[in-house]
Parts: sequence; C-alpha cells; structure tokens
Amino acid sequence: MTDFLDDKRKEIDARLRELRPLVDEYARLEKAAAALAGVGAPTARTGRRTAGSNGRRRGSGDGRRGRPPGTGKRAIQAEELVSARPGITIPELAEAMGIQANYLYRVMPTLQGEGKVRKKGKGWHPVDASAAATEA
Repeated sequence: MTDFLDDKRKEIDARLRELRPLVDEYARLEKAAAALAGVGAPTARTGRRTAGSNGRRRGSGDGRRGRPPGTGKRAIQAEELVSARPGITIPELAEAMGIQANYLYRVMPTLQGEGKVRKKGKGWHPVDASAAATEA
C-alpha cells in the first residue's frame, strides 16, 4: 500500500511541475489583458468611477438616472399602439407589446403629461393637435 501511495504522490508532483509554467503564463496573460483593456478604444473611460452610498454610479447630478422620460422605444411603441387602437387599455398594450403591464403604468402617465395621449375611462386615446390646443 505504501508503494502505491508513493507512486501516486510522485505522479502528482511530476504533473504539478509540468503544469506550473502554464499556470504562471496564464496569470501573466490575465494581467496583461486587464492592463490593455480599453487602451486605444475610442470609448475607453478614463478616471475613477465614483459611486454613491448604494454602490451605483452617480448620474448627471439632477437626481435622475437614465434617459429622459418618454424617449425610449417602449414609449414610442405604446404611443403608436394608442394611435392605432384608441381606447386600448394598459393590459391590452402590455399583451400587444409582449411586456409586463407594470412598466406601462409608469410610461402612460408620462406620455399623458407630455400631451401625447389622454386617458378616458380605462382606455388610452391619442391626443390630436386640435384637442391638445383646446385642453391647454
């Protein structure tokens, strides 16, 4: 039994000696890749990343994150659907768009505030130019 264990230990030690240079090379290449990441790329970020207390990046300083409301693809898609199907409800919009309705409960009031759609009962309707002028 001792001979078997000695043989296995020798095999393992030999294999470790054989692999050590590859592991060292891997570590060097990993460091080189990290050092070169973004060097020469036109979108490379410079400087330190500042984070708030919650670990998220700080925005432009206006207290909001992301793009301005109503400028996303979903808002545009919702507005187009309302124009095509006046009186459409949020659950119907969500189904047509293949998304969850909870997102639209934020988007639609924003579109309404921008004067792009109006709510009548449970349905949403497009705001035409003449109606917008009389409501304003």
